[in-house]
Amino acid sequence: MSHKFRQTLLALTLVSSGMMFTLPASAAPAPAQQQTQAPGYYRMMLGNLEVTALYDGYVKLDAKLFHGVSEPDMQKLFARMFTDSKSGIQTAVNAFLVNTGTHLVLVDAGTSQCFGPTLGAIKNNLRAAGYQPEQVDMILLTHLHPDHACGITDQGKAAFPNATVYASKADGDYWLSKEIASKAPKDAQPMFKMAQDAVAPYAEQGKLKLYSPGEQLLPGLEVIATPGHTPGHTSYLFSSGGQKLLLWGDIVHSHSLQFAKPEVAVDFDTDSKQAIATRQKVFADAAENKLWVGGAHLPFPGLGHVRVEGKGYAWVPVEYAPVVVGEKKP
Repeated sequence: MSHKFRQTLLALTLVSSGMMFTLPASAAPAPAQQQTQAPGYYRMMLGNLEVTALYDGYVKLDAKLFHGVSEPDMQKLFARMFTDSKSGIQTAVNAFLVNTGTHLVLVDAGTSQCFGPTLGAIKNNLRAAGYQPEQVDMILLTHLHPDHACGITDQGKAAFPNATVYASKADGDYWLSKEIASKAPKDAQPMFKMAQDAVAPYAEQGKLKLYSPGEQLLPGLEVIATPGHTPGHTSYLFSSGGQKLLLWGDIVHSHSLQFAKPEVAVDFDTDSKQAIATRQKVFADAAENKLWVGGAHLPFPGLGHVRVEGKGYAWVPVEYAPVVVGEKKP
């Protein structure tokens, strides 16, 4: 059998079996890069509670904002975490959505239009996560700084039209006071105005509630005063099925620095000394009780645990996993 005949026979066999292969005349063009990221949400179950971390975006902080550590030690800690402080410390802005089965609770709300183009994605990511802003019926603010409160408003209107906004009375008495704002340094006055503008649509409808220590806002929720960053800074401890999650707001602004050295303060603190004492207590409690933690300025999704490491602490981020409802502990 000749070589040419064998080739012809093979071709006929491939055609008859539907397995005909041909080489392209020329290589196909390479696929275009997508250059987009996955939607900014991450979900986990806490007992019977569904918790969804929502990404608002990021801001880059100047290392000069941090104090209480020598420059060489600061740079060592940054290098240890592969943080390039010269180009700015990338810091996430996160919020957390808790579906209790009876309430849809948003803890903090991001920045909306108050800051630059790298922020303001909470509403889009909430929709990507399968919810609508109209479904949120409670908003718990850890404090009234604009990167937490501006997102409750969209161009002067309530961004979550069916929600009641809750904030601590101590924070409200400070940030919503016209008198205190008028006496504040000029560079701080915009912070007061942004807080007041954010809550205005809710206050007009009687949907702004300033609570006092010890008030019960929801079953299975403990309101914990964590002052220092602001006068009424508050954290929220959710409990379900023997598990606990502490949504702690702004206890940490740099995971590279403040876990290893809790004594490092940031210029944003109203009372640095009190903020440091609060951070040390919160870290100790979270590590001892093995709490789940959610942080507004921890790398997204901002969920994980705190463990003791040497004379300081370390951050242990959540491990990506599917959502499993009713999973039993081993």
